[in-house]
Amino acid sequence: GTLQKFVDDLFTVILSTSRPVPLAVKYFFDLLDDQAGQHNITDPETIHIWKTNSLPLRFWINIIKNPQFIFDVQVSDHVDAVLSVIAQTFMDSCTIADHKLGRDSPINKLLYARDIPRYKQMVERYYADIRQTISASDQEMNSALAEMSRNYSGELNYLVALHELYKYINKYYDQVHYSF
Repeated sequence: GTLQKFVDDLFTVILSTSRPVPLAVKYFFDLLDDQAGQHNITDPETIHIWKTNSLPLRFWINIIKNPQFIFDVQVSDHVDAVLSVIAQTFMDSCTIADHKLGRDSPINKLLYARDIPRYKQMVERYYADIRQTISASDQEMNSALAEMSRNYSGELNYLVALHELYKYINKYYDQVHYSF
């Protein structure tokens, strides 16, 4: 109960289209819709799963479960357990299938069981809102990527990247060497 408002706010921010949807997300979701059309895939559940596997489950779940990926924080075991429950709730919210819960269901599934239908509606609305926004052309996407590349070209330290590669190769030298 203490975290409910924070969880609601997190899901609202993630699944909101009140701000413009990032061009890359719109472009990619349109690509998935186009591929479904080209291959005569009309099952909305399949397209939903494609989108869910690409953005919420590959990106957002990692950020929710591992905030240390983007923030300079240490995550205690207790916080990790709470984040795992929130990540599982988000994952369950992105699926179409209904989960039948009973007395033997894990407690982490029962904690947010009554909220998941509302979260599922938020996911559906998010996908529908993205589908209704104006499509991005290949030229717009290429232009945005080129601009981003220009904006961050001086941000990368190539010596640090080479050093990280060296550490990796040094650590796994025998496995790499003998596999060739």
